[in-house]
This record gives sequence, structure tokens and C-alpha cells, in this order.
Amino acid sequence: MGQKINPIGFRMGTVFSWQSRWFAGGRKYRQYLLEDIKIRDLLMKKLKPASIAKVEIERASSKVKVLLFVARPGVLIGRGGVGLTELKKFLLKALKIKDENTLEIAPMDLKYPDLSAYLVAQNIAEQIAKRLPAQRVMNQSIDRVMRAGAKGVRIVLSGRIGGAEIARRERKNAGSMPLHTIRQNIDFVAVPALTKSGYVGVKVWINKGEAEV
Repeated sequence: MGQKINPIGFRMGTVFSWQSRWFAGGRKYRQYLLEDIKIRDLLMKKLKPASIAKVEIERASSKVKVLLFVARPGVLIGRGGVGLTELKKFLLKALKIKDENTLEIAPMDLKYPDLSAYLVAQNIAEQIAKRLPAQRVMNQSIDRVMRAGAKGVRIVLSGRIGGAEIARRERKNAGSMPLHTIRQNIDFVAVPALTKSGYVGVKVWINKGEAEV
């Protein structure tokens, strides 16, 4: 089972909480869902320099609260909070919200960026796209993750790695990765790396240890 299901979805409701927290019925559900997807797409692209790892959205009546988990909050907030103000204006315009009081943006500091599967995978994808040696990139990433305090890490690359004629799969592990144990806090993400030879898939699993269930 551990190899056939997303490790985060497998632990949803026990170790992990939902990244969109609200309730709606009928047309409101469709509207809110599409709005959440749009918010995430816009913010993940715009806040890439701030090393954004995750966007959580909470809704209560007509108010929307957006929590941004970033490794570099100073880049997001800007001098005197200018960056945060501009970001709010950008979102209000993109979502066509007239009342600015209905939108709240809360930056959250990500203390250990090397324990975020998304940031690790993005870093690997960028280096693979620059045609750096895959083995070296994977080894360096594993070393950083384990030094940050992870109990285990697994990295899988699949595709025409290094511009090879035949697609293959490269895999490296360190530490323990008990995918069948629900109480283990395992972060997972899959991102594509666009190279001249086509897409190379990057998958990262990080075991952060036993969670308090």
C-alpha cells in the first residue's frame, strides 16, 4: 500500500491537516475550489524568490485568510511591509475582490527549509535543468536533508536523465522510510524538471520522525 498511495493523503486527518479549510455547498463549493487553485498557482509562481513551500487557505463567512509558508519571510514582507501590501493588492485584483478587509495574508516562517520536500525537489529540478550531474545533485541533497535532522530521505529521478537516449530511473536512499506506518511524519512531493531532452520527474520523500497523533 505504501507504494501505491500518496504518503500525505494516506496520513490525512491523522498526521496532516487539509491545506484548504472551509465548508461550502452547491455553486459556492465550485467557486471556492477554483479560487483556491488560482490563488495557489499565482502565489507559488510569484513568491518563488521567497522560497515558498506551501499555501494554506482558511475561509470563514465572507473572509479569506491565506497562510504563506516561506523560508525567506524578509523577501516576502519587504522593507516596512511594502512587499506584503503589494502582494495583497495583486491578489485583490486577480481575484476581483473589492473589499480589502475580506482578504488577510499571514506569512509563516519555515524554520527548516531542508526538511521541506517541495523546496528540496524544486532545488533538484533546477539543477537537473541546468544539466548538472544527477548523481552529484542527489547526493548533495541527501546530505543537506540528513544534516537538517531528517530520519530518512528518498529521491527518485525518472526520464532521459543527462540527455540519455533511453529513459531510466535513478534512486537514492538514506536513513529509514517506513511508508506503511501512519504515525510517521513523511513529507512527499513530485515535480517536473524541464530539460532539453524533455521532462525529468523528481520525487522526494522526507521522513521527519514520529508525529504526535
